[in-house]
Amino acid sequence: MAAPTLQQPSFLLANLKADSTTKPLLQRCQDLVRIIDEYPAKELHLIFPWLVESVFGSLDGVISGWNLRLLHSRSIEYNIAIEFLNPSGPMMKLVYKLQAEEYKYEISVNYLPGPVKACIQQGVLPDCPLFHNKLQFPLSGLLTVNLALNPFEFFMFNFAYCLITPKSYPQGQQGSCTDSAYFVLVDTYLKYFLPIEGSVPPSPFSDSRGSVSAPSPRSSSVSFAGYGVHSPSLLKHHIFHQPSVNADPAAQEIWRSETLLQMFVEIWLHHYSLEMYQKLQSPQVKLALLQYRLSMSSMPCQPNAPPGSGTLHTYQEPFTPTEEHVLVVRLLVKHLHAFSNSLKPEQLSSSPSAHSHTHTSPLEEFKRVVVQRFVPQKLYLFLQHCFGHWPLDASFRAVLETWLSYIQPWRYTGEKTGPQPDPDRTVPDKWESFVQENLLIYTKLFQVFLNRAVRTDLVNAKNALMVFRVAKVFAQPNLAEMIQKGEQLFLEPEHVLHHRQPRGYLTPSQGGSYLSSRQRVMTDMVFRVKSHVYALEGQDCQYSQMFGTELRAAVMKLIQIIAQARHTAKRISDHSSEAAANTSFLTWFGLGSSDLNGTYPGAEPEDSGECLKKTHEFLDRALENLCQIFKLNQGQMTQLISNLDCSQDDGSCKQLPDCIQGENGLILTDLGRKQIINGLRRFDIQYQGDPELQPIRSYENALLVRLFYRISCLVNERFGEHMNALCSRPDFLGRLGRHYLTDPKSTTRLKQSPVFQRALERNCRPRLSLRVLASYRTMLLLLLFYVSGALLSFGPGCSTLLILAGGILYGLLVTLLGEKLKTH
Repeated sequence: MAAPTLQQPSFLLANLKADSTTKPLLQRCQDLVRIIDEYPAKELHLIFPWLVESVFGSLDGVISGWNLRLLHSRSIEYNIAIEFLNPSGPMMKLVYKLQAEEYKYEISVNYLPGPVKACIQQGVLPDCPLFHNKLQFPLSGLLTVNLALNPFEFFMFNFAYCLITPKSYPQGQQGSCTDSAYFVLVDTYLKYFLPIEGSVPPSPFSDSRGSVSAPSPRSSSVSFAGYGVHSPSLLKHHIFHQPSVNADPAAQEIWRSETLLQMFVEIWLHHYSLEMYQKLQSPQVKLALLQYRLSMSSMPCQPNAPPGSGTLHTYQEPFTPTEEHVLVVRLLVKHLHAFSNSLKPEQLSSSPSAHSHTHTSPLEEFKRVVVQRFVPQKLYLFLQHCFGHWPLDASFRAVLETWLSYIQPWRYTGEKTGPQPDPDRTVPDKWESFVQENLLIYTKLFQVFLNRAVRTDLVNAKNALMVFRVAKVFAQPNLAEMIQKGEQLFLEPEHVLHHRQPRGYLTPSQGGSYLSSRQRVMTDMVFRVKSHVYALEGQDCQYSQMFGTELRAAVMKLIQIIAQARHTAKRISDHSSEAAANTSFLTWFGLGSSDLNGTYPGAEPEDSGECLKKTHEFLDRALENLCQIFKLNQGQMTQLISNLDCSQDDGSCKQLPDCIQGENGLILTDLGRKQIINGLRRFDIQYQGDPELQPIRSYENALLVRLFYRISCLVNERFGEHMNALCSRPDFLGRLGRHYLTDPKSTTRLKQSPVFQRALERNCRPRLSLRVLASYRTMLLLLLFYVSGALLSFGPGCSTLLILAGGILYGLLVTLLGEKLKTH
């Protein structure tokens, strides 16, 4: 547990710890409200670390705290927690009260994100200004470095860390992530500290100087006016030489907003490998970027960066975010877009140079650069990790929607739209710079998504919906053209740029001439696109064009798989419709199949009926959008799909999946797995266990099934030897006994698993089976027979004798006729 330095014993803390185990949450919160109002900051300072830990849990996950991620609106404690932790509630009041006294609280660097922790332990100062001037070094060296945070930073660190702390959910308690108290609090804090309208409310407390100052405002070397994510400094600062931080009075208005955002981004998104972190922040990468900068405005003899410098790989640390984690990140992305887009038009159109001379509020200045400064680099690596490691199931929808939310900032402009957005709405030209400056997040992640889509079961409606969503987003008018232009800017040869500006940016007094405004804009755009790509993938990255021949071939492969999935969905739907028609009412009278083994193996509950119709609709629209994005010929697509449907109708789907013969039987190949996933081919899998132990069906009475099974077991155990001897006889009585006491289907040879080659003959010992009497169909037929007997003046005994006589007579006839057929 993080604790303040030189903590003194506190009777108040002891009483609160005792009450935490005996009093309910409502009474504890009421006591805390009174204590926060009445006690001085000196006493509250001693209980603050314990209180934060008791609310959010310990950083190591041992203490669960209030379990905010498990509290849902239907819970009694939900409203209590929300009210207590509200930005204007008692807990934040305590934070501001301690903030005015400038107390510090320590947290071990072991709880920082892996790359930052390793960087500090190696004696290098992280680039993020959030950690500047907060490192505390013991006399023993760097082994136990702590982070000294002010009360607001300490509170937000624990709140953000609560999301990634491993939690063990009790069975049945995990509900909707977006309905939890934690999710609601994240949304509330974002709206309060990053307001779309108005400004951040001031702190209710003030220190001796009249305002609650930010103990660590922005460094003067990191200015909002600087565009992009790179620090002006080329070389790393040693950890013992932390840059001095100058108090900026104008920054006091937004220091809480900036601190909250930096905490969220660092704790939630900064989880890639140390190798990648070092390469992203290495002096070689920054020197390479500087060389490129200089080459844009100097002679073309500028030496190139050495081969391999700044090369980045996609190796990731073993970090597996949960669906809840991704949903919270999406909430952050959506709010940041809305926050940035709330910038006033006149402030948005002003240039950075003119901006510094106007009376623009720090919050408006913050809105201008908040997305590009804090989000792209870490979000790109976070999404890339999720795309590569997430299971191939429908839960990927959370990751997908997070990506689609970031690449569509125009959806969060606050403009009034209808209940159904216009799919043909053109992307405004003002977003062209955003698309170009986030080029890899559009193109590279689209390529990674294609690799996932071709390995996904697209017959499933949820997976088909994801393909349709991506195709629909990229098919928005004007978006593909913006991406193509961004790729052209990145691929612009450097010698052409040098030819366009042989003297650089020289003024007439220096013997040069001003470049045309178009050349200046073009050069600036090329620089921004190249800087973005090099910052994320390295100076010598091999960029694969989204509209190149290689990706076009991958799209054609996806189109073929979509066509196959459409055909499979239609076939399953037709089969399900026929099966439903045959097994509806007729199964009651034994005229239809009531066995679950007759169900189509490829059809799951979510892949039948209406879901299959949706699958067909989603895939059709996805094909249309893909043709629109990549300018594919609609006639050729139609011909390709029709040819594929014809080839599948020729009977290929009746063959076994592609296999090879192994030592233990058949082994599926990669082609065979794809055929099974897309429903193109299948094994004839049937139930091969004990028929008496099959799961109880919907048309059977569970109580009677269990009762008749017990009776059958008792009879079989008592008379098993006699039944065995009877069925072993070769005469007519033996054949009659085998008709009643053995299953004729048990001697059939059935397909086994493709993995193991087991015996194909069942052990068919004679035994009595009464399970058929537990069927509602059988009970209905018996009831109708007894009612008919009563109408004909037959009593229950006579009716029972008639049923038994009919059964025996039926067995005699079947046995005699079967013997005659065998003779002929």
